[in-house]
Amino acid sequence: MSNERPHEGPAEDRARNGATGLAGRYERLRDQLADLYVKTTDPVARMATACALLHHKMPHYFWTGFYRLQDGALVVGPYQGPLACAVLPGPEGVCWAAARRGESLVVADVHAFAGHVACDARSQSEIVVPVRDRDGNIFAVLDVDSDRPAAFSDIDREGLEAITALIFGDAGRG
Repeated sequence: MSNERPHEGPAEDRARNGATGLAGRYERLRDQLADLYVKTTDPVARMATACALLHHKMPHYFWTGFYRLQDGALVVGPYQGPLACAVLPGPEGVCWAAARRGESLVVADVHAFAGHVACDARSQSEIVVPVRDRDGNIFAVLDVDSDRPAAFSDIDREGLEAITALIFGDAGRG
């Protein structure tokens, strides 16, 4: 079984027992962010707002933040949680793997991920979602860690992909 896909664990239990609940929560958070984003188009302000809302509304999140692609490195941007690695020079780590592949990664056990960069030893699982600018280029990645193993599922991935699409997108829900 690949380490980059969710396996049976807390995320799947949550998905089976409350998929509508978790998916509905992400939808409500997306709508709330869309309303807040009407006030600014600045991507850093939008990232900061997303971090604050997600980190405080999602109980399985331990660290929530963005790494921005700058001069060939991933540099920490807005985040909530314990101290972060300031710079991820690459090419190791889940954040770089997601950025290189241009797709979201769900990692059930970060300790089994080859080249994992441990900014905090308490992190057990992780999801990373690329953030694209208006031209489709990767601008940043949203990195969310949990102190629980297998904390993330495809429902988290789908919800976070919809939320990150708003960073450079139209804030309107129409």
